[in-house]
Amino acid sequence: MMNELRDQEKKQDGFKDEQYIIIPTESFANYARHPLVRSLYLTDIGFFPKARHHYREREEGTEEYILIYCIEGEGYIHVENKKYRIRRKEAFCIPSNKKHRYYASETDPWSIFWVHFKGENTVHFPLEECEVIQINSRHAENRIITLFDVLFRVLERNYTLGNFIYISQVLSLILAEIYFREKVDEVSKQNRHITAIVRYMYKHLDENLKLEDLSRELQLSKSYINAVFKKYANRAPIDFFINLKMQEACKLLKSTDMYIVEISQSLGYEDQYYFSRIFKKVIGVSPTEYRNGDYIQKQ
Repeated sequence: MMNELRDQEKKQDGFKDEQYIIIPTESFANYARHPLVRSLYLTDIGFFPKARHHYREREEGTEEYILIYCIEGEGYIHVENKKYRIRRKEAFCIPSNKKHRYYASETDPWSIFWVHFKGENTVHFPLEECEVIQINSRHAENRIITLFDVLFRVLERNYTLGNFIYISQVLSLILAEIYFREKVDEVSKQNRHITAIVRYMYKHLDENLKLEDLSRELQLSKSYINAVFKKYANRAPIDFFINLKMQEACKLLKSTDMYIVEISQSLGYEDQYYFSRIFKKVIGVSPTEYRNGDYIQKQ
């Protein structure tokens, strides 16, 4: 009976050697309530190799998150009004309840692992960022493929509470591998990114940049920018930017005869008094005090 049930759960979409399993969630609702299962609960899983003409569209989205991992070829994912290209060794998560569509390239169709899932621990992963994640090492790629293979092998066995718990933990490992494990050359990549961000800040000291501006201009997620600045600068990126502005104000106060209001405006502050409050908060003394005397600067 269980074998017949599993045969019914597998869906043939016409892709040679495809795998597709739907977990009968209604039949195992009591398992889904277990603390170690409800944290991350898998509902569907599949592997579509060389999936030419593969296409899915959902106007209302799904209540589950959809993780797609590409092992060869390429395809495209639209979430709301934004389009993303997904290629080999890249992963992407479609947020729940978001209008989306995705499809394989006509000239180089993708081969993808995918999984639908939900659960309490989804909030601890950056699944709402709609970011293409690159897996930049062969070892990491092998680990992800192996973990997907483990999921398939466990799901081909009996549906027991123990297996549901095991599946939840393996899914958590896949997400951690993609989103949290430090990648090969990650440190050098982060150094390049933080250097690019700081250079961009220096060029725009006359503006009032926001985190959204940095994210858009440098094509990096807000959460990633926050993370690298807290790691390397021990402060939030906008705090760092304000500090750069105040350091520039210090130079102008000491090396020029510009009025304070002129310095304020040159750094994007129309309100001189607001600028002076920020300056004193960061430097420790007012602009006038800084210009007229010696002091010990706050660090």
